[in-house]
Amino acid sequence: MTQKLVRLVRLFFTAEQQIILDALTRLDIDVIQSDRPIADTIPNLIVEDQQGRLPDIHALDDHYLFHVAFCQSRRQIPGATTIEYPTDPIILANCIRQWLRDSGYESSLQSPIPGLSLIGRSEVFLQLVQLIHQMAEYDAPVLLKGKTGTGKEVAARAIHYLSPRQNKPFIAVNCGAYNDDLFIAELYGHERGAFTDAKQKRLGLVEQAQGGTLFFDEIDSLSLKSQVSLLRFMQDREFRPLGSEKIRQADVRLIAASNRPLEEWVHQGRFRDDLLFRLDILGLNLPTLSERTEDIPLLAEYFMNQFSRQYQKPEKYLHADTISWMMDYDWPGNIRELENYIHRVFLLSPTEEIRVTHPKGEPEIFVSKYMKHESEVCSKKNEKLASEPNGSETLQLFSAAKDQAVELFERNYIDQALRVAGGNIAKAARMAGKERRTFGRLVKKYGIDSNNYHR
Repeated sequence: MTQKLVRLVRLFFTAEQQIILDALTRLDIDVIQSDRPIADTIPNLIVEDQQGRLPDIHALDDHYLFHVAFCQSRRQIPGATTIEYPTDPIILANCIRQWLRDSGYESSLQSPIPGLSLIGRSEVFLQLVQLIHQMAEYDAPVLLKGKTGTGKEVAARAIHYLSPRQNKPFIAVNCGAYNDDLFIAELYGHERGAFTDAKQKRLGLVEQAQGGTLFFDEIDSLSLKSQVSLLRFMQDREFRPLGSEKIRQADVRLIAASNRPLEEWVHQGRFRDDLLFRLDILGLNLPTLSERTEDIPLLAEYFMNQFSRQYQKPEKYLHADTISWMMDYDWPGNIRELENYIHRVFLLSPTEEIRVTHPKGEPEIFVSKYMKHESEVCSKKNEKLASEPNGSETLQLFSAAKDQAVELFERNYIDQALRVAGGNIAKAARMAGKERRTFGRLVKKYGIDSNNYHR
């Protein structure tokens, strides 16, 4: 199996036919690649499965690309598109990417809650999403517990945007940023002249969040004095801005988050037990990234697409070797560490395919098999030229040799893209990552007739 052609899947390697057949019935197999004809590798692939366990599969071998789309009866015969060998892996990768889009597979990269990066398909993730949906229905306080970088604020926003309060404000409070007096002033607001620097009236975070949700991040950072103030507010939902004599009512939902063992802190006298009891009515433990390794490729792909849009750069993807060690790595900083890592390698990688061997490594420059093949052809030509009498006198100018190499590459690339796309210029352009008009100009430039590729 050529690893660089497969993304977003866990890789299995075997030379045993029976193991492949067993895997098809036990595992969620998306792509099969073989170094021999698929018909020889899996002769029973198209046999009707009475239990309906065989998934839709894309099957690859070194000379042919098969799109196997099983109908419900499992009797549909797959069509085969010939791709000449050696094949540029980028063409194959783009072809697979297009099929994944057409089949709806890439919907895995879409958050179940629009606008939020809740990405995954592991069992522990799906259970988390189910609990978030359940907690959103009720207006009770929620305490989110989990290590740094596990996505506590994302979960808090998800609860808010799935709740009846979704059209009202979501206000996040970083409890670690305030001392006692500043916390109370920020939370409840103040009147003009309430203290020395209060030159004008200011609404507190409670009033800003009216009708919506207040999210207290790092609530363990609050001093005991601030904890008492918050406890009183939770009991009565009443507050009084500094410098005001008028008590006001608040209509907000409270969600808090902590990465500390608050139960232990209660025993140590560092956190009030009555506040913990009020906050932990609906408790939610967020898993670490090492507990949901199956989601790492999806998260990496999601962040890669985000940075592609942010920097208006072409899409990039991770080599399977890179994905493999990423799934074995512990990620102590969890999703935040993964996001920062992807951000870094996306910016530093000079090629579409990113290959890094360890977390602190630099992206390697990848040269495709196709380019290696063309390079070998050119090298042989140069060797032949050098061996001829007066060969050095007939050596081409650098610019002419470069133009010839570029022309050869473009012509062959367009030829292969059109073969894959069955002569459909728009589809070939999408797979090549080019604008249709630009791709069309190249087709015209080399006098290629797309009608010759229609199937």
